Amino acid sequence: MSLFGDGLDAAVQKSFTRPAPKSAGAQMRYLVKQLKGTKPVAQMLRISQRTVERYVKDQIKKPRPDLAARLEREVKKRWQPQIRAKARQKAATTGGIVIDTRARIGYTAPIGSTDEDRLRHLTVALPPQYAARLFKAQEAGATEQRLREIAAEGLKEVYFQDGGRRAGQLEEVRFTDIEHLEFDL
Repeated sequence: MSLFGDGLDAAVQKSFTRPAPKSAGAQMRYLVKQLKGTKPVAQMLRISQRTVERYVKDQIKKPRPDLAARLEREVKKRWQPQIRAKARQKAATTGGIVIDTRARIGYTAPIGSTDEDRLRHLTVALPPQYAARLFKAQEAGATEQRLREIAAEGLKEVYFQDGGRRAGQLEEVRFTDIEHLEFDL
């Protein structure tokens, strides 16, 4: 489970215009249509092709909890790709992204003064260039640590340095022990 990756996906999913299929049969039919066959769906979900066919025909209605979670994740990953792309594009060019977090955050300054890490609850609107960097890194398969670094750079610029108006010699912002993280476009 990726805290930053899942958070970015959840923010984009808020822009969907229609709800994703809910029942196992409808989800399976959607995936079969998207992947053009039952065999690729079976391989992706790590179940037999015959099981996929039974879900498609509504012969099986209730999947195991682990299969239900994989099924829902794969459907949401593919649901409304054009709406998803438009939301990401808007955030990356004009809208920016809002980060709401409760985490241990601190910084280091060059003179040796430090603000010890402390638990802070921040809701900060990051400018579009940080939204673009986050989405680009996510698409490139960046690690959780890299996404955290990009978010920390955004918090450094917007929250601590106030766009260059203060704390100009701030070196590093530490962003650890995340209790809550939510993104909004």
